[in-house]
Amino acid sequence: MTDEDPAIAVTDMVAHVLTLAETWTRWDGVPRPIDDRVYTPHKAIRRVADHLIDHLAEIEARLVGLPTIPDAWHASMITTAADLTPFTEEDYEEAVSRLTRLAQIWTVRLGSLTGELLDDSPGAGWTFREIALHVAGSDYYADAVGLMPE
Repeated sequence: MTDEDPAIAVTDMVAHVLTLAETWTRWDGVPRPIDDRVYTPHKAIRRVADHLIDHLAEIEARLVGLPTIPDAWHASMITTAADLTPFTEEDYEEAVSRLTRLAQIWTVRLGSLTGELLDDSPGAGWTFREIALHVAGSDYYADAVGLMPE
């Protein structure tokens, strides 16, 4: 088991995503293919936020002994009409607000857990540390869009 601080991994991921997103107002409107999917600025932000929310809901449910709610959304398989719209300065500001608040919630939640609880988590599935480190990989979506040239 790694002793990496999962809260720092999540906040570092969000900072990286927002660094890329700051350039997306220059996006040319062409979706970026990666693996078997395509990504746009809006889709990348949506996926990062959804990933943070979905796994936080899993942790909260497991902490109180409730069953987790399965994700029935199509996630990154779907590119919506909204995903294809231009990414504006207002969209960036909204992303900053949303993602930094979500990162703070993760920091608060993870900081309230003992090391034992992080690594020996209740319920079925990954430990809470593993979940957080998995979520920290959400920068994949933003990296798919990348840094827009000046």
